[in-house]
Amino acid sequence: MTDTNQESQQPVTQQLQIELGATEAEGIYSNLAIITHSPAEFIIDFTRVTPGVPRARVHSRIIMTPQHFKMLLNAMKENMERFESQYGQVRVDGQGEEHPFGFRTSGPVNVPGSGGGNKVH
Repeated sequence: MTDTNQESQQPVTQQLQIELGATEAEGIYSNLAIITHSPAEFIIDFTRVTPGVPRARVHSRIIMTPQHFKMLLNAMKENMERFESQYGQVRVDGQGEEHPFGFRTSGPVNVPGSGGGNKVH
């Protein structure tokens, strides 16, 4: 005999279907991300820096809660670990040195409408 009470108490899993439009499927290349934050949100501005061009335009802006940002950070770390276990370690030239277009965790933010905070670019 089946216990119907037990069956009805099991969590129901739903599958999320995500639609990817043709424009979004093309993607946007970015070699510079500027991350700013306030107590309520993280803002990630994706841009492209071209040698010899002193200005760069933000091509995409993502705004997230701190909780979702941390979940993304953990997912990115996990995916990089999987990538490196399959293809080898990704080397970052000059890691630990200050480069004009490398990734660093301090300095003033000069992105209009970013709301201040710290940056990583």
